[in-house]
Amino acid sequence: MSKRYSAAAIFVIIAVSCAAAHGQIAPKGPEPATLKANAELAKTLPFADRQDFDDAMRGFIGTTPDALVTGTGPRPVWTMKPYGFLEQNEAADSVNPSLWRQAQLNAIHGLFKVTERVYQVRGFDISNMTIIEGDTSLILIDVLLTAETARAALELYYQQRPRKPVGAVIYSHSHADHFGGVKGVISEADVAAGKVQVLAPAGFLEAVAGESVMAGTAMSRRAQYQFGSLLPPGPRGQVDTGLGKTIAIGTVTLIAPTATVDRTTERRVIDGVEIVFQLVPGSEAPSEMLMYFPQFRVLDMAEDVTHNMHNLYTIRGAEVRDGNLWSRYISDALERFGDKTDIIIAQHHWPVAGQARVVALMKKQRDMYKFINDQSLRLLNLGYSPGEIAETLHMPASLEQEWSARGYYGTLRHNAKAVYQKYLGWYDANPADLDPLPPAENARKTVDYMGGADAVIARARSDFAKGEYRWVASAMKEVVFADPTNRAARELGADALEQLGYQAEAGTWRDAYLVGAMELRGGVPRIAGNNMANAETLKALSNEMVFDVLGVRLNAARAEGKTMVINWNFTDSNQRIALNLDNSALTHVAGKEAPNADATVTLARGTLDAVILQRTTFADAVKAGLVKIDGDPRKVDELMAMLDTFKVMFEVVEPKPNGP
Repeated sequence: MSKRYSAAAIFVIIAVSCAAAHGQIAPKGPEPATLKANAELAKTLPFADRQDFDDAMRGFIGTTPDALVTGTGPRPVWTMKPYGFLEQNEAADSVNPSLWRQAQLNAIHGLFKVTERVYQVRGFDISNMTIIEGDTSLILIDVLLTAETARAALELYYQQRPRKPVGAVIYSHSHADHFGGVKGVISEADVAAGKVQVLAPAGFLEAVAGESVMAGTAMSRRAQYQFGSLLPPGPRGQVDTGLGKTIAIGTVTLIAPTATVDRTTERRVIDGVEIVFQLVPGSEAPSEMLMYFPQFRVLDMAEDVTHNMHNLYTIRGAEVRDGNLWSRYISDALERFGDKTDIIIAQHHWPVAGQARVVALMKKQRDMYKFINDQSLRLLNLGYSPGEIAETLHMPASLEQEWSARGYYGTLRHNAKAVYQKYLGWYDANPADLDPLPPAENARKTVDYMGGADAVIARARSDFAKGEYRWVASAMKEVVFADPTNRAARELGADALEQLGYQAEAGTWRDAYLVGAMELRGGVPRIAGNNMANAETLKALSNEMVFDVLGVRLNAARAEGKTMVINWNFTDSNQRIALNLDNSALTHVAGKEAPNADATVTLARGTLDAVILQRTTFADAVKAGLVKIDGDPRKVDELMAMLDTFKVMFEVVEPKPNGP
C-alpha cells in the first residue's frame, strides 16, 4: 500500500518540480471580483439536487485504491490521489462551484454493474470502458486512451467477474481516448489469427488520420491547454475537464478495424449478443456510432448524450460539428429506442436508469444542440458577428437549471461561434478584418497607438483592480506580442488569465487559462511533448494516407521550382504508388508505376514508417538491405530534405521567434 501512495505522491512532486525548473512561480489566490462571481453563481443553481451522485454510485462493485495505474517511470500513468482535495463538500474559492460539483462526480471511480451482463469501468481514464458479457467471451466498447489504463480497467473487472477472453473490441468513434488503449487488452497477433474482431464505424481510419495525424502536432500542443496536462492537480491548478478527470499519460496504441459498420442502421449478433448500430457521422466525431442492446434494454449513446454541454467546436482543434445533425441523431435514437430503453449509458460519465428519465435526458440534450444551432443561425442572419452572438445568446430558462446542460466541456459562447464558423467561416464580413496585419506587427502598432507599453500596463492595472479580467488579458496579449520580453505585461496578463480560470465553469476553459498563465510566467516548458501523430497511429494508416501525411510536411519554399517522380513498390502489400512533386505540392496515384520515374523505391511499409519517424534514414536502410533504389537515389534524399519536422512545444501565448 505504501508504494502506491508514494508513487502518487511522486506525481505531484514531479509536476511541482517541473514548474520550478521552467521558472514558473506559484499560482496566486482569487481576487475579490472572482470570489464575488463564484459566490453569485452558487446562488443560481440547485446544489441540493444529489440525483447525479446517486446515479454515479449505482451498481458500484469495487475499485483499486486511488485508481492507481503505475507505468515504467516514476510518474504514474493514472492516479486519483492528487484529487483528494475534492472530498471537501464546499468548493475551493479558486474553483467555480458548479465545476467543483462536476469534478466531484468525475472523481468517482471503479467497476460498476449497469445491468445483467453489462458493466463499466469509470474513472480510470478520461473515458469509460464498457464491458458486455457474451456467451463465451467479452465485448469491450472503447478501450480508454492508453494501454496501461485499459489493462488495469480490464484487470479490475476480472477481479470480480469470470475471466472470459476478449472476443471483440468496438470503437464507438475516432477519438484517441476511445481506441488508444487497445493493445492493453488484445494483441495484433490474436486479431491476425481471427481470435478477436475489431469493429468501428465507417470512415474510422480516415477520421483518425485527419484529426490525429494530419494536424496531430498542433492538436497535441493545443490539447495541453484544453486538458491542463502541464498543470499539477489542485484547487489552484487542474481540477477537471468536465467530460472526465484528465487524460492518462501512458502508451497510445491503435489496431486497425477488422470490419466496419457501413449502413445507417445495422443489426449484428456478436457471441450471442444482439447489437443495433446507428451511425452518427459528423456529430461528436467525423466517424461515430451509437449502440442499442435489445436483450438488456440498454442504449449506449457513445459521446452524443453526456452529462454536460459538449463541443460543437473543441478548443484543441478539430472539424466543426453540426449541431443540427447532432440533435437529429439524438431524435432518431429517441424514436427508435426510447420506449425500449431502461438504461442509457455513454462512454463518458454515468448511466441513467428508468425509461422516463432516459427519455427526459435525451430530449434535453436534443433540444440543447438544436437551440444552439438555430439561435446562432438566427443571430448571424440578423447580421451579428461571432463575438456579438456569443455575448447575446443565453440558454433558455428551462435548460439553465439542468446540470446535464451546463457548459463543463463545451460552452455556449464558443459553440455559438462554431455555428458561425460552420456556415460562414472565419471572416465576419467587415473588410477591415479581411486582411489584417499579422499578430506581432498588429500588436506593435496597437501598443504604439495606445501610448506605449508603460501606459497600456498602467491602465490595465487599474482595470484589473476593477475585475475587468477579459479586457486586461486581451490588452496584455497585445503588449506581449509587441515585446515578449516585457516582464510586467507577462505577469499582469498571467494574473488576468488566472482569475478567468478560477471563474470558469468549463473545465477546458479553466485549463486553458491556467496553462496560459503558467507559460506567460515561465515560458514554454522545456519538454518534448507527446504527439498524437506517433508510430501507432502511423502504422494503422493506408499507404495512400501516409503520402498525404508527407504532403503536409512538404516545405513549399524548399520545393520551389523542383519536380520529380518517384515510384514506390511495397513488398508486403504488393501495392505500387507513383509520387509526383510539382508546383510545390506532392500528389500520388495508387496502383500506378510511372514509366519515366527519377527513382523507384522498393521496400516494406514498416521501413518507410521508420524513416518518417526518424528511427533510420534511407541511406542506412539501403545499407541494411531493407530498401532497394533503382534510378537516381539522390532524388529520394532530396525529397526527404524538403520535409519539415514538427515540434509539439511551439509558442502559444507569445509570438513565434521567427515570425510571422
